[in-house]
Amino acid sequence: MSLTFEHTTLGQRVLFGAGQVAEHLAAEVARLGAERVMVISSASEARTADEVTGRIAVTVHHRDVAPHVPVDKAKAACDIAMDHDIDVLVSVGGGSTTGLAKAIAMVTGIPIIAVPTTYSGSEATNVWGLTEQARKTTGIDDKVLPVTVIYDATLTLSLPVDLSVASGMNGLAHCIDAMWGPRADPINRALAGEGIRALAAGLPAVNADPTGLPGREQVLYGAYLAGVAFASAGSGLHHKICHVLGGAYDLPHAQTHTIVLPHVLAFNAPAVPDLDARIAAAFGSDSAVAGLGALQAELHAPTALKDYGLTEKDIPEAVELILPAVPPSNPRPVTADDLRTLLHAAYSGARPADTVDPTGTTPGNDNGAHPHPRKANR
Repeated sequence: MSLTFEHTTLGQRVLFGAGQVAEHLAAEVARLGAERVMVISSASEARTADEVTGRIAVTVHHRDVAPHVPVDKAKAACDIAMDHDIDVLVSVGGGSTTGLAKAIAMVTGIPIIAVPTTYSGSEATNVWGLTEQARKTTGIDDKVLPVTVIYDATLTLSLPVDLSVASGMNGLAHCIDAMWGPRADPINRALAGEGIRALAAGLPAVNADPTGLPGREQVLYGAYLAGVAFASAGSGLHHKICHVLGGAYDLPHAQTHTIVLPHVLAFNAPAVPDLDARIAAAFGSDSAVAGLGALQAELHAPTALKDYGLTEKDIPEAVELILPAVPPSNPRPVTADDLRTLLHAAYSGARPADTVDPTGTTPGNDNGAHPHPRKANR
């Protein structure tokens, strides 16, 4: 059978190296010829941002950052950038910080230099998201793709292990969604597979040695590949679910992705055995669901949305909000009953079944089911 597909590679400069972030940032600002710099960071990342930008002149430090990028905060930040005639944005932080920079860039066209301090992968995508009146809207615009990403694993050393795990699992969600997203192709599937391998190797290393750089470098590398693959393949069922949950119920981004992912994987994987095998191979496991489950168990990853603010009474509304957003390209049809079953399992922390019938009803969730032990990566 002939191989036919269409693939777009996004243009972006990546600088990777531990302990080199300030040097790299100064060089990039000079390379872009920028003279009026707006540095965006959360209040908690203020000290890191000051250290990172120590070799450049900063016109504005902006620290009013919030999860899911509320529209009012985006407009206020955009006004500040225009009032100060900013010619480059430097985001130092996680997905919320990068997201705010993207919101400014979408309106103004000001280029972004992204300096990630988590494993969100947002810096590698041209995807933006805004929240207004508890509803999150996402879209694609090449103006929001950072022109340069500067990775330095030393910036992630202060990220606690539990947040490192959740953030890295968010990267795994990007990889897995990229396997069957609306624009999935052989190239982004190859990137996603390598991203899964790197994240599955790096996260246990971070868990075992939080101050060690090798594990954190692997996770950063995997998170970047995840973002690139996701940007190319587009947002699949998993992300549609999580965007609704995050925007409507103010659930934390990374933890929500961590909890929902195994349930979406268990729902979709049996309908595409070739992709199930590919994901499993990246985990070094017998099946995709078993590989992810074993990794999450090893890392003590969060399992229940009820622990983060979702209530059972929210589920019917969530189903109504998610169903219209389900991609037609999903590997198997998705009904309201399917979503209700999936969300109840994610809410309660039930373990997804290791196998499901892709032609039958939504799988039940067996709290007694245990994934096979994760094999060493081959």
